[in-house]
Amino acid sequence: MSPRQWATDLAMGARFAVSGGREGWVRMTLTAVGVGLGVALLLLCTALPNVFAARAEVEDARFDYTYSEKTPPKADNTFLIADTDTTWHDDDIRGRLVEPEGERAPLPLGVDSFPGKGEMVVSPALGDLLASDGAGLLRERLPYRITGTIGESGLIGSHELAYYAGASGLELTDVSPVHRLTEYGKPDAEPERTDPVLLLMVLVVFVVLLTPVAVFIAAAVRFGGERRDRRLAALRLVGSDSHMTRRIAAGEALAGALLGLVVGTGFFLLGRQTLGSTEVLGVSVWPSYLDPSPALAALVAVAVPVAAVLVTLLAMRGVVVEPLGVVRAARQRRRRLWWRLLPPLAGLAMLYPMIGKGRKNGEFNQYLVIGGVLMLLIGITALLPWVVEAVVVRLGKGGLSWQLAVRRLQLSSGTAARMVNGIAVAVAGAIALQMLFTGTQSQYTKATGEDPGRVQMQVDFSDRKPLSGVEREFAGTKGVRAAVSLANLQYADARRDPEDSYGLTVADCTALRELATLPSCKDGDVFVTRTRSHYESPGNAEEIALVKPGRQLYIDPTYTGDTTERGIEAPWTVPANVRVVEAREDSLQDYNSLLVTPAALPAETAPALFSEGVYLRLDPSVPDSREYARNVLARIDPLARAYSWSATQENEKYASIRTGLYVGSAFVLALIGASLLVSQLEQLRERRKLLSALVAFGTRRRTLSLSVLWQTALPVGLGLVLATTVGVTLGSVLLKMTRTPVAMDWASVLTMTGVGAAVVGVVTLLSLPPLLRMMRPEGLRTE
Repeated sequence: MSPRQWATDLAMGARFAVSGGREGWVRMTLTAVGVGLGVALLLLCTALPNVFAARAEVEDARFDYTYSEKTPPKADNTFLIADTDTTWHDDDIRGRLVEPEGERAPLPLGVDSFPGKGEMVVSPALGDLLASDGAGLLRERLPYRITGTIGESGLIGSHELAYYAGASGLELTDVSPVHRLTEYGKPDAEPERTDPVLLLMVLVVFVVLLTPVAVFIAAAVRFGGERRDRRLAALRLVGSDSHMTRRIAAGEALAGALLGLVVGTGFFLLGRQTLGSTEVLGVSVWPSYLDPSPALAALVAVAVPVAAVLVTLLAMRGVVVEPLGVVRAARQRRRRLWWRLLPPLAGLAMLYPMIGKGRKNGEFNQYLVIGGVLMLLIGITALLPWVVEAVVVRLGKGGLSWQLAVRRLQLSSGTAARMVNGIAVAVAGAIALQMLFTGTQSQYTKATGEDPGRVQMQVDFSDRKPLSGVEREFAGTKGVRAAVSLANLQYADARRDPEDSYGLTVADCTALRELATLPSCKDGDVFVTRTRSHYESPGNAEEIALVKPGRQLYIDPTYTGDTTERGIEAPWTVPANVRVVEAREDSLQDYNSLLVTPAALPAETAPALFSEGVYLRLDPSVPDSREYARNVLARIDPLARAYSWSATQENEKYASIRTGLYVGSAFVLALIGASLLVSQLEQLRERRKLLSALVAFGTRRRTLSLSVLWQTALPVGLGLVLATTVGVTLGSVLLKMTRTPVAMDWASVLTMTGVGAAVVGVVTLLSLPPLLRMMRPEGLRTE
């Protein structure tokens, strides 16, 4: 067969699709919408590499830290910058204090001019937040006058909260977060070794998210298949052979796919603008970031029409179109199982060589990973029609609605399975990924040793604060139950250059009880702990022997080796009431064994009693207790950092991959719902005359509605059972590949299955109104 004949037949089919009257246009519109939804998501995926690259480029370009030991001297092109990041409820706010030291100091990205003292430029999202009614505490924390807006070039997303505030008198010290720079930008660093397991997760996420899209597109190009096959019988009657008929049918599908490309491009452009003004799970982008890769976009433009033609030709092989009708209506041969098992078995064979590889034996073969996961998921689309047919052929007894549904499924089980294929593939992939993430979570989550039930916030000051004044600042603050502040000093048995020195902690009795178990305490007491909880050698025998009652020691000795700064060298006689106690296992700080109340120290040590931080216990009944505490902190030390305590800390890359999975899943679920709705409407349109005829003969609408619900519920239930089986199998193999024990989290599996069932349930409910309209006797009219 010549290419010219192929082109002629395809063009004829396309003309039939366009010139088929109202019926043809409705059919092609449904196909275009179904294909277009998939194309839009594929184009979005082709834009993801550019999104990651653009966000990383902005992050690197605005980098304003230096880890060099050499600080550039003050010059005409230098500036001072300090990190003042904060948090508003659960949203992070990127903040900087900037002080130019010369006329040629470079401007921050996206800023037209340096803000003056008491002024700031803000991101559009932060400007809107500060202008809102519920942001009074945040306005109090950022008492600067807004004089400008940060441009797109200085932000990683449209909803990022950020500001640059003008400063004066910033000082460079060893402890302050102030840096002197001559330019912005991240210095070149050695490439970090990629964790093989994290790379495996990325590959599996992309395959799992994209495979349902491809399945939906393949199903969409077959919309209206039964009516199309009956129309093709007329072509056989006027002389076309079976091969020509199949090519004409492929031409009709090609027309719908090409229109779907146009519709999908429109959906993508609309979604591109919408995503530029919205935030999904805390992630936002600029529309300019969502520019598809030209090569990948071209691949989508070619692959979708080609897939439409191939899928149609493959589907037509099982249909015999004769001049007097379509043999599809006769009793079909039972589907064979053996070849349907080949794709999942091939997938397992691809993944088997990597079982036990783990993260210490190099990277996983990405081609085998992609191929293996893809074959297992595609295997669902091959197995599901056989499963549906094998089950429904044995059903029959039941109510009238049940019998109508079962008989319909027995006649067209393939159509029912095609509608469910996408949701089954998506659920199987979600179960496998959930098992992988749950199983490996402990490897990327470490215990911090912090007890959030005991301390909710920790504050690190940018410079030393008088110990006696810190707690007073937080006393009476709304939502703050207690503030614990500690001072640390050095002591030794020599005034200058001692061979051995140790640390001591100075605090009141309330604070010392957070460090050790004290039988009793009053100002003037001294304690030495017998143990320290986090040390490999917890015994403190040497210090206990040193701190004997009546012994002469020296507070803050002088070291003449590397510095000329002189210590206080205050002589101190260990009091007679020193007691040996046990350190708490959950001690707030365990690197000092000697615990002293202020009255037990010589008066000359008072100037050295500085607090470097404070631990806060908050009142959970006050909704904004953290915000009140942060406001006090911003008032006493704008450069201080506040941390919320948590029992565990998660790997950032692991968390970002999981966030990407959640964002992608949200879009795929939206596609699933929309595509299923389109598919359901197409199925109802195909049966409109049949439904109208049954109503005209007296069948109750309730009975027909229940039959349609059964027709959806049965394939969906079987599809979810198959998806659970394949998903658990794939998840177990992936865990074995990462050398992680296989443990079933049935709650997560049932959750994923329930989400899939819920999507189908919502779609079914949305299809009920058009179903009721189609049951009118007027549906028997024809043109």
